[in-house]
Amino acid sequence: MAENADPRGLDAQGFIAREGSLGRVPHAFRPVVAAARDRLLDTFGARLHSAYLYGSIPRGTVRVGRSDLDLLVALHQEPTETDRSEARAIDKTLDKDFPQIDGGGTLLVSRAQALSDLETYDLGWFIACLCTPLLGEDLAEYLPRYRPDSLLARETNGDLALFLPRWRDRIAATADTDEARRPLVRFMSRHLVRTAFTLVMPRWNGWTSDLREMAEVFAEYYPSRAEQLRTAAILGHEPTGDPAVLRSYVDDLGPWLAVEYARVHGVKAPRP
Repeated sequence: MAENADPRGLDAQGFIAREGSLGRVPHAFRPVVAAARDRLLDTFGARLHSAYLYGSIPRGTVRVGRSDLDLLVALHQEPTETDRSEARAIDKTLDKDFPQIDGGGTLLVSRAQALSDLETYDLGWFIACLCTPLLGEDLAEYLPRYRPDSLLARETNGDLALFLPRWRDRIAATADTDEARRPLVRFMSRHLVRTAFTLVMPRWNGWTSDLREMAEVFAEYYPSRAEQLRTAAILGHEPTGDPAVLRSYVDDLGPWLAVEYARVHGVKAPRP
């Protein structure tokens, strides 16, 4: 967050301040970031337009041995299956070589996609506000500034209803063990907390990436669902493998949130 940002993540003009910086990367994770930079360059070379860090590492809130490494890479052309396979290989190698991190993932996009009109208030906002430049030309220079308004809420998380059937399929296909379910609980918990927060974000008029703060902000406006969100925020950091949690997400909290989101902000513009 910029030094002139207020406690609600806004700059002096009321726009969402870009969070994170390379200067906030803790010392223990600097070798990880350096290795990621080198491997992205070695792998993608001239195909690479730019690369970014996001998540807890550039925010300085990372936990040794418990947080993952999140990267976004913009290529000059649309990513191919070969590109995606190579990105997965980078993720796997970094996770193996550095015990500081617990997994990671590299998102691949094209420059054209990131700067498209359709993605201005979703992927574009994500890059401009939540990503820290690591390599190449910063795409944020070509993107607008963003306020925490209903348009941003709709275009970032107004598609939850589309995810719920897929989530049910993933749950059904997951092995019946705590270990297998734990990553799903973590992922879905985080997704639901962030969606619940952006539901109320315009009324709160601010931005945060802290899951527990998100849950507390939501609780101000929907007290009847407050405990569910507080629990989900905890599970986003410390997931269990309880199947009842997953069922509650796809049978209760998720459907309610999808309907309320559409009522308040409308539905996200459809993607191809």
